[in-house]
Amino acid sequence: MIEFLPLGGADEIGANSYYLNIDGTGVILDCGMHPKKTGLDALPKFNLLKNKPTDYVLISHAHQDHLNGLPFLIKEFPHLKIITTPQTRAIAELTLHNAISILSKQINDESFSIYSHDEVDLLIKTIDYKSYNEKFELNGLTAGANSNIKAEFFNAGHVLGSAGIEIETDTHRILYTGDINLSSQSLMHGATLPEPGINSLILECTYGKTDSSTLNDWKEETKRLTNSINRIFNNGGSVLIPVFSFGKMQEILAALYREMISGQLTHTDIYTGGIGQKINRVYDYNRYNTSIDEDLILHEIPQKNLYGINNVEELFKQPSIILASSGMMVQNTLSYTLAKRWMQQKDSAIFTVGYMDEETPGYIIKNAKKGDKIKLSGIEKETEVKCTIKNFTFSAHSKREELIQIVDHLKPENVVLVHGDPEAIDWMGAEIIKKHKEIKVYSAEPGVPISFAK
Repeated sequence: MIEFLPLGGADEIGANSYYLNIDGTGVILDCGMHPKKTGLDALPKFNLLKNKPTDYVLISHAHQDHLNGLPFLIKEFPHLKIITTPQTRAIAELTLHNAISILSKQINDESFSIYSHDEVDLLIKTIDYKSYNEKFELNGLTAGANSNIKAEFFNAGHVLGSAGIEIETDTHRILYTGDINLSSQSLMHGATLPEPGINSLILECTYGKTDSSTLNDWKEETKRLTNSINRIFNNGGSVLIPVFSFGKMQEILAALYREMISGQLTHTDIYTGGIGQKINRVYDYNRYNTSIDEDLILHEIPQKNLYGINNVEELFKQPSIILASSGMMVQNTLSYTLAKRWMQQKDSAIFTVGYMDEETPGYIIKNAKKGDKIKLSGIEKETEVKCTIKNFTFSAHSKREELIQIVDHLKPENVVLVHGDPEAIDWMGAEIIKKHKEIKVYSAEPGVPISFAK
């Protein structure tokens, strides 16, 4: 039997981490932190690993909800071997160091010790990395453990270095999709999939409840964004675009610059900064084996340093575009601070370009319009929205029909649904059962094991 045990992220998007016991070899898939929680509550449930074999951690990509719990896990299980793609290793070095300053501001609990920069440096040195489509062996430490286990990374098309992870024994093939996108973006090619015949599929469900007719493809959405920015510029306003430093910043920067050089978008200053600019260079270094456009070099795109601005009023002196993190405008981030000022500018605009969690300020702003009075948090005063607010969807995840296509292609015996809210998982489960009555479908629950017959 193969045991699957969710440690976090089973029925929600956050603290994603899943454990597999394969004939005595223990493999952990991802180890994230929950973006809406702090302290121990933000971590996967490591206590569930007590008295279980633990040998490997395979990380699908370097987003917070899949990676940032890793240093805490290694503190408890220092013998674990970590394997990622080379790109994920490079970005993890940047994002884990950056997370230290964020965590130190969030956490006042003396019983919760965050990791240090020295610990991150040591952790990064211990990460082994494997390229896409390079098979590697997983040999358990426990006496009698199955030593004939192989693994392989496939390009997941989500962000740079993102991987679907296949684990194979003599009799069973498992695929964990991680966050997967079958469609191409501005920079990233769509995902590649292994050959059919997967026995057990662990499938993300981010867009399971989203009507795909509301989602344009990247090219259509880029045109809509370009036209909307030009209209704001014609009125003398500036545009604030909240983005995540990893993934969304690089994709939107590339899309807007292409529109400028083609003459579709008015030439203007683009402001970026912080860790996003460092991640740009990792994208550039890897552009020959991951990017759609090998000639586009992100760090050579003219950009002004957002963190070098002494007075925010400088951003309104002439029409400009500001790409600021965080993508959900959470409190104490630059995009949150700028959004409060932007809402007072009648000629300017806030354009959102991705998913907003319902409990974040970004969700409140995204669903507001000119003339509304909104309150971003319990301590903030009610504010009238004077700027234009418009929403665009540049998804780095597969549409729900594409997720069903993955099932159609791989023909698994078992499907475990993870990484989605209950409505998303319910839709996916019902659709799979309707199309494939022979497939066993499981809705993962935190701490509830699922066994696969070999």
